[in-house]
Amino acid sequence: QVQLVESGGGLVQAGGSLKLSCAASGSIFSIRSMGWFRQAPGKQRELVAAISSSGSTNYADSVKGRFTISRDNAKNTVYLLMNSLQPEDTAVYYCHADANWRDRWGQGTQVTVSS
Repeated sequence: QVQLVESGGGLVQAGGSLKLSCAASGSIFSIRSMGWFRQAPGKQRELVAAISSSGSTNYADSVKGRFTISRDNAKNTVYLLMNSLQPEDTAVYYCHADANWRDRWGQGTQVTVSS
């Protein structure tokens, strides 16, 4: 089994920064893409950012220029640096990994941005 464990969420004022981390563990043979999704109350889960095993990145338009995704393949870990946070970024953030050719999800971490 593959587990994803997230950390780094919390409460921050508008304009502040947070860094999320997600470490994959277990019997890992392959991790292709890794990324972050978020779900705000009453809304569908949406892609925030993704990164391939080679380092190619993809961002939602709403976070381009403010968020940066990165990964450490040796540690099977993906990071999300979030700058200039706004109240509309408030959501539960979920880590995702295409690990061992299956979709894997973390338990989610709450990010709350106060105005």
